[in-house]
Amino acid sequence: MTGLFKILIVDDDADYRETYKMLLKRKGYNIEAACSAEEALNVMDKEFYPLIITDIMMPGKDGVSFLREVKDLYDKNVEVIMVTGYGSIETAVQTMKMGAFGYFIKSHNPEELILEIEKVYKIFSLQNINKINKNNEKGRHLCTSKNKKMQKVFEMVELVAASNSNVLITGESGVGKEIIAHLIHEKSPRAQMPFIPINCQYFSAGLIESELFGHEKGAFTGAASRRIGHLEEANGGTIFLDEIGDMEENTQVKLLRVLETKKIERIGSNKLIDVDFRLVSATNKDLGKSVLSGRFREDLYYRINTIEIKVPPLRERREDIEDLIYFFINRFNMEMGKGIKTIDEDTKAYLLDYKYPGNIRELKNIIERLVVLSNGGVLKAEMFKTEKINVNENEKENITPYKEAKQNFEKRYIIQVLKECQNNITHAANIMEISRRQLFNKIIELDLKEYIK
Repeated sequence: MTGLFKILIVDDDADYRETYKMLLKRKGYNIEAACSAEEALNVMDKEFYPLIITDIMMPGKDGVSFLREVKDLYDKNVEVIMVTGYGSIETAVQTMKMGAFGYFIKSHNPEELILEIEKVYKIFSLQNINKINKNNEKGRHLCTSKNKKMQKVFEMVELVAASNSNVLITGESGVGKEIIAHLIHEKSPRAQMPFIPINCQYFSAGLIESELFGHEKGAFTGAASRRIGHLEEANGGTIFLDEIGDMEENTQVKLLRVLETKKIERIGSNKLIDVDFRLVSATNKDLGKSVLSGRFREDLYYRINTIEIKVPPLRERREDIEDLIYFFINRFNMEMGKGIKTIDEDTKAYLLDYKYPGNIRELKNIIERLVVLSNGGVLKAEMFKTEKINVNENEKENITPYKEAKQNFEKRYIIQVLKECQNNITHAANIMEISRRQLFNKIIELDLKEYIK
C-alpha cells in the first residue's frame, strides 16, 4: 500500500536527492524529486503530494519560505518534514510553529527520518480509515444474505475489488448501493487510501465542479483560498459518485475527460494535475433510457459501466427481512442502551409482511423509531403511527414526487435549525453534524440566504 503514498524530495544537492530516493523507494514509497523550491511548486501544480521532505538551506527560495508557501497553499492537506545539515534548536522551533511535521539533521541515522515518514503515513491512513468508519458505519451493516441474487452481488464485489475497473452500481433508492461501494473499496488494494463519496443530487452544476476539481484562489467570488478537489484528494483511493444520473451535461463532459486522461484542472487554472483514483458510481435511474433521451452522454455511460452490479430491492429478497429486523434491533439497542429483550409477535408479523417501498433504508428507519419509543424491553408496532408507512394505493397519485418532497423537507429542516441557532450558520452546521461548507452550499442551492447572517 505504501506505493500509492507519494513523497516529494526537495534538495539542491543531487547526491542527497538520489540517496533519499533509493532509500525510500526500497521501503515501497512513490518518490519524486525537485532541486529547488521553485521546481517543487511547479511539480505540485501538476500532482498532489501529501508529504514533502525539504532541505532548509537552498539557493533562491529557502526551505523556511517554501514551508510557509506550502502551508499557505495547502494547509493541513500536505505535511512537511524539514531536513538540514546545520541543525539548530531555534530553526527547529520556528519551522514547527509554522506547521512542519518534523525536523531531521542529515548527519543523523536515516532510520530517524524513516520513522517520521512512517508516522505521517500512519496518520494519513488512520484519517482515511476514520473517514470511512464515519461515512459508512463500518461493521454496522449486514453483509450476508440468504437470497441468491444478493449472494451474487457479494460474489461480484469479491471479484471486482482486486481490479481497477470502473463499477456502476444500480438499484432502487434505499437498497444499499453505497454499502456495496464501501465493500468494494475495503476489499481492494486501495483500502487504506481515501474513500470519498459525493452525491450528485446535492450540488448544482457550478458547486459540484468545485467539489470535484477544486479551485484556485480568486477563481470566483468567495474563493478566498486554493481548494483541493475531491478527485485530487482521493489520489490512490476511490471516488464514489452517487446518483450520477443527475449530473449536469457540462460536468459529464469534464468527468469523461478526466477518466480518459487521468488529469484534472482546478477551476481558475490551466495546469494539468495527475490523479489516480478508482471510480465507483451509483444510480437509481435507467441510464440506458437516459442515454436514448439525450440526458446522459453515451460515451460517459460506457466509460463508467465497465462492470455493472445490480442490487435487488428488498421485496425480491424477502428471506432476508427477518435477519435484517434482528440486525437493526441489536444495532440500535446497543447504541441506545434500551435493554430490548424481545419483539411483539404481531409487530414481527407486520414487519415481515410489509412491502417496504423504501427498501432497507425504510426498514432501518422503522426499527430505529421502534427502539427509540420502546419501554419495558418489548418492541410494539403501536408505539408509532403505522399510517405513515401504509400508503393506500388509491392515494398514490396525490403523493409529491420524491425529489420535490426531499427538497421541501430539507428547506423546512434547515430553516428550523437556523432559527434555533439565531441564524448562526456555524452553530447550525455543528448541530446538524455536517460541515459549514456543506450547509452553506445547501442554503445557496435552496435559496435560503435570507435566513443566514
